[in-house]
Amino acid sequence: MRLKVTLLAVLVVGIALVVGGSVLVALLGSALTDQVCQDARARAAQLAASPSAAGRPVSTSRELVQLIDRSGHVISADPKLASPGSECVRVEPPGYGEDFVFAAASITSGGEVVVGKPLVDVLDSTQFVRRILAAGLPLMLLIVAGVTWVVTGRMLAPVTAIRREVDEITATELHRRVPAARPDEIGRLARTMNRMLDRLQRSHEAQQRFVSDASHELRSPIAAIRQHTEVAQAHSGRTTVDELATTVLAEDLRMQCLVDDLLLLARSDEAGSELRCTPVDLDDLVFAEARRLRSATSLTIDTTAVSAGQIHGDEAALARMIHNLADNAARHARSGIGFGLCESDGAVVLTVSDDGPGIPPGDRARVFDRFVRLSTARSRDTGGTGLGLAIVADVVRRHHGTIRITGPATFETRLPRPG
Repeated sequence: MRLKVTLLAVLVVGIALVVGGSVLVALLGSALTDQVCQDARARAAQLAASPSAAGRPVSTSRELVQLIDRSGHVISADPKLASPGSECVRVEPPGYGEDFVFAAASITSGGEVVVGKPLVDVLDSTQFVRRILAAGLPLMLLIVAGVTWVVTGRMLAPVTAIRREVDEITATELHRRVPAARPDEIGRLARTMNRMLDRLQRSHEAQQRFVSDASHELRSPIAAIRQHTEVAQAHSGRTTVDELATTVLAEDLRMQCLVDDLLLLARSDEAGSELRCTPVDLDDLVFAEARRLRSATSLTIDTTAVSAGQIHGDEAALARMIHNLADNAARHARSGIGFGLCESDGAVVLTVSDDGPGIPPGDRARVFDRFVRLSTARSRDTGGTGLGLAIVADVVRRHHGTIRITGPATFETRLPRPG
């Protein structure tokens, strides 16, 4: 880039200097030629007004003079030099190797005087200027190239420093940042890059926590299965095949649920993951989930606050969201769960609540993080993988909605209605 800017500056300045020099030489030649014309006119007027104008004119090396009578004949042995009339003319007379500028002045007694002035001084002056420009142009271009190279290098030095710093940042050094003290565009670029590094660091840390938590969660059922099978193998009389099968099946189901949730979140995190959106009646999904809870639990399920509500979204993902909210409520409810659904301010509002102990205000934001279990929900016997509410938050986000905890144990989800 530095070389390209320097070459471009040299090219632009070179073209400007060539064009400017050509115009300067042309204007200088025109101005000097006009001055010679004025001199020739003044000399012709002087000779025409002198008493000796009727005599034979005398020419010199710096001036050609001819007298022309009334009939247009030249009063001299030389051939006619020029017929300038009222304007100056530029002519190379016969026998001369250079151009002259001729001007004429009328004689009172009749005829006219023609005076020619050589253009040798004009040609010498313009040639001298051309030599100066030809010698100065390369020097000017060299100065422009040097100044541009130095200035561009100083301007790009911060970019080079940023590039070197970023090039040295690895996955284990995402805490490093590029210098961003400048108030100009490069400083804004550096600050933008630092914000990108902040996001990468947070994403990397979240990924590490996710992998660590997933490994821990998978280790628990595997360890339980191994423990029970080792006990059964070492002490076959202490357990029966049915007891061992029940334990292994329960831990296997727990591990299957965890793997399914991990795969669902992984697919959701993939770039370009799109929802298969169709018109979805949320009230049908809520009633279906309520029927499942009534058949699977002894809790009182209240759906009297459920009314019609349709959105445009992925039916399977929305069903999973309602299922996870219902399972979360069922694990903590003492006696009942309440569902609510209505349309308000261009959105469909879904609420799921239970009469359990509730969630402390300080924990209401982090319950939607992955692998978060509050103290009241840490028991393995209550089930859950710590990913249910994270999946709920992800589904709501992908449907451009919001979710919050409005009461001790009330989850309110707002999803936009189709326009």
